[in-house]
Amino acid sequence: MTDPLRTGATIGILGGGQLGRMLSVAASRLGFKCHIFEPGAAPPASQVADITTCAPYEDTAALQSFARSVDVVTYEFENIPTSALDCVEAIVPIRPGREALRVSQDRLTEKTFLQDLGLTVAPFSDVTDAASLDAALQRIGAPAILKTRRFGYDGKGQARIMARENAASALADMSGQPSILEGFVNFSHEVSVIAARSSDGAVACFDPGENVHKDGILRTTQVPARLSGAQRTDAVLLAGKILNALDYVGVMGVELFVTPQGLVVNEIAPRVHNSGHWTQNGCMVDQFEQHIRAVAGWPLGDGTRHCDIVMENLIGDDMDRVPDLARDGTAALHLYGKAEVKPGRKMGHVNRVVQS
Repeated sequence: MTDPLRTGATIGILGGGQLGRMLSVAASRLGFKCHIFEPGAAPPASQVADITTCAPYEDTAALQSFARSVDVVTYEFENIPTSALDCVEAIVPIRPGREALRVSQDRLTEKTFLQDLGLTVAPFSDVTDAASLDAALQRIGAPAILKTRRFGYDGKGQARIMARENAASALADMSGQPSILEGFVNFSHEVSVIAARSSDGAVACFDPGENVHKDGILRTTQVPARLSGAQRTDAVLLAGKILNALDYVGVMGVELFVTPQGLVVNEIAPRVHNSGHWTQNGCMVDQFEQHIRAVAGWPLGDGTRHCDIVMENLIGDDMDRVPDLARDGTAALHLYGKAEVKPGRKMGHVNRVVQS
């Protein structure tokens, strides 16, 4: 695939959650069709996509049929089985490419990759058993956080170790999975850069947003973030460095800790990102359209921010607030169409315009 996709082409999306839903909406605005592949029944993206295939990632025949029906494939989350990717890529291009998934699917690989680029990350060490955890704690110290190397999101697959006496309990929480110990970073706040790279190597970044988490889940993102001009430039440059090193095509979220010594890279996400939802009402071209443009081989759009925004996730019972939010003239509602409200489940978000 070298030529830009023409209007009417079909983009395949692995994963049918809210990100796949919003990617499908953005694609439709540009005249593209979307085909969702999702193991779960009646996913949110199926409500807006043209076609949905509900089948396990282990279903080779379904994957092959899906791949033959589309012109390019992208994904809304990074933990897709390698076997499924092999099956799809044998038929149709996948954007972003496999290298980004290889790096991001394993926290140890990701941290090593970032460090090898000359970027600052938290102290880290591989953990496979009690002895390696004890050695890691001797080197890194406590407090620290133990994480599974693979999977885990929104605070899952993590255990804090406030003192070495907590080590055995934290290791038990990992359920025998390979893990990584990360030292705590003394940071004032967290920011993220939503960055895009096109197939011809052009890079464009949205303004960094400032993030607030609660119980491991992102609650709000505010733009502009509290950053000096130099910090803002550094954030954008390091995001571009990561994209170029991966020969990346699409949108990526890069999470950063702001410290007195400089910016520390927390993690990368090779997809559109929750902390970039503010772009839907703060920019002419949002992160979802930017991603579709990139994977379709189109030029990147202008993501200049035209107003200040606070994005707030609607989680669980926050849905009870929807009637009041619908009356708020400064708030733009984005609901995901999920059938069941659950504690800790992202049901939607609201973008609130702070000033014009």
